[in-house]
Amino acid sequence: MKRSKRIYILLAVLAVVCIATFIVSRVEEHKEKIKNTDAVILEIPPDSVKTLSWEHDSKKFALHKDDKWIYDADEQFPVDQDRIDKLLKVFEKFGAAFIIEDVENYGQYGLDKPVCTIRLSDGDKSYEIKLGDFSKMDAQRYVSIGDGNVYLVKKDPLDEYGVELKDLIDNDKAPSFNKVQEIRFEGAESYNIVYEENSADTYCKDDVYFARLGGGKHPLDTSRVNSYLTNIRTLKLTDYVTYKATDAELKKYGLDAPELMVTVRYAPEDGDGEETFTISVSRDPEEKKKAENAESEDKKDEEITAYARVGQSKIVYKISADDYKDLMEASFNDLRHQEVFPADLDIITQFDISLEGGSYTITAEKKDNEITYYYQGEKLDITSFRSAFRALKAEKFTDEKPAQKEEISLTVHLESDNFPQVKIQLYRYDGTYCLAVVDGKPVSLVRRTNVVDLIEAVHKIVLG
Repeated sequence: MKRSKRIYILLAVLAVVCIATFIVSRVEEHKEKIKNTDAVILEIPPDSVKTLSWEHDSKKFALHKDDKWIYDADEQFPVDQDRIDKLLKVFEKFGAAFIIEDVENYGQYGLDKPVCTIRLSDGDKSYEIKLGDFSKMDAQRYVSIGDGNVYLVKKDPLDEYGVELKDLIDNDKAPSFNKVQEIRFEGAESYNIVYEENSADTYCKDDVYFARLGGGKHPLDTSRVNSYLTNIRTLKLTDYVTYKATDAELKKYGLDAPELMVTVRYAPEDGDGEETFTISVSRDPEEKKKAENAESEDKKDEEITAYARVGQSKIVYKISADDYKDLMEASFNDLRHQEVFPADLDIITQFDISLEGGSYTITAEKKDNEITYYYQGEKLDITSFRSAFRALKAEKFTDEKPAQKEEISLTVHLESDNFPQVKIQLYRYDGTYCLAVVDGKPVSLVRRTNVVDLIEAVHKIVLG
């Protein structure tokens, strides 16, 4: 009895060993069916696709094509057609790196509960693509296309399909502003900027933008105007708060009567005709009202919530506080020259200086693009004088008339038919600033330390 018992036990062990051997052999056989491939496993022409849907991370998206792509859940949603084409191009020639044939357990590849399921149809044929786990060995995605195989793919579709709804919206975009002809401000600022080359209204050769104010044209700093246009062109219009704005919503965001509206008139890329681009900007009305009533100390670290709208678009965007501030810096003083003398100093042929009751003249002589300066017939090194003169910049613009004594006066003679000379007077204002008067008109407050540097540079010249 004991002997027969041992036999049964041995037979049971033998059976287990046989079963294990069979399983191992099947696994080994299964492993042998994993092989390299460079095959294109799907070729779906993007133009042929009529419906597209996918599920990922508890989010579902479904679209259909009717001349253009339409979002099923809300047909008013402005779909970015180029973005959908980009999604479809993933499967235009979809290639694999490895193929696993006759798969028995999809779960080991994460395909029993795929991270993303993509469905496409061209009207005649439907496709279902499931995305599983990453391979631990080479970090490629396991994919099933419903043919009984599993593939490791060269390009992970989730790179394109792992999106939010906001990624599919056809956001408004600013153009490159080729050859700007006019900029018009309405609201907080109300004036026009015109483009004009070789204008007789300036002695600075770089000036091409002019503000129309008070019946005249006033030169602006070209780099500042271009920077302002860059701020518009690079504005991040991605964080929408609504894509079908009603009148009530426009009022909610302060865009029924925008705080500032900027219209840019420019030439199209082909150079024919003209186009316009308009953007409206407003701060949150309730927040703005509180800020206007707040003490100045409370405004230093205040939060700013602001919105923008392009033309008559139904999309309203939330923009950053910095972008809002940049766009609101649109006044004449924001865009004009900050330097008291904004032109290239090399166009100056002579300085007539009045200082502490004395008069001094510095002349300039050009030869072969080199300039030599003289005082009383002696050659000069006026590097420090030029630096001090160039450093005279506005800390604040003002039309306040001088009330204290003149510190120094300079009449600069120019190589200009329209502006043969410019007179610059610097008056004492207070312990921090001096008042700059140009051709008899008060212009700005400049740092007193910079004026002192200029005076000391003159002393160095005239005292030898």
